[in-house]
Amino acid sequence: MTYQRVLLKLSGEALMGNLGYGIDPKVVADIAQEIKDVIDHGIQLAIVVGGGNIFRGVKAASAGMDRATADYVGMIATVMNAMTLQDALEQMGVPTRVLTAIAMQEVAEPYIRRRAIRHLEKGRVIVFGAGSGNPFFYHGYHGRFEGCRN
Repeated sequence: MTYQRVLLKLSGEALMGNLGYGIDPKVVADIAQEIKDVIDHGIQLAIVVGGGNIFRGVKAASAGMDRATADYVGMIATVMNAMTLQDALEQMGVPTRVLTAIAMQEVAEPYIRRRAIRHLEKGRVIVFGAGSGNPFFYHGYHGRFEGCRN
């Protein structure tokens, strides 16, 4: 394989399939199967998941919601998607960890760089939620695949 470790940006909209809103479990299961196929080839995989299928902070802010609050709600939407993807992967036997930039220890681990690398080395898929944890920060990843060499 060309890459040993890959970072994938998965749009939240991809999880809703043909629905106008929310999460289509069949689509999530199909995506999880494709991820499992990658993992089965020995690739270490981290996934940044979006939340646009549930909430768009910029859109809510333009409609009058406080921008920081809207951004935080959008970050929480990404964690919801991350947990959904984690569940689908673990049902297929793929060990997965959700890491977030916002503390929510009951459902996810805090992002710590060395911990993330260790999870990858142990063969776990990492799903990142909550972006950077900072409002007013646009990530600019929308719809692109990101690969990185080890």
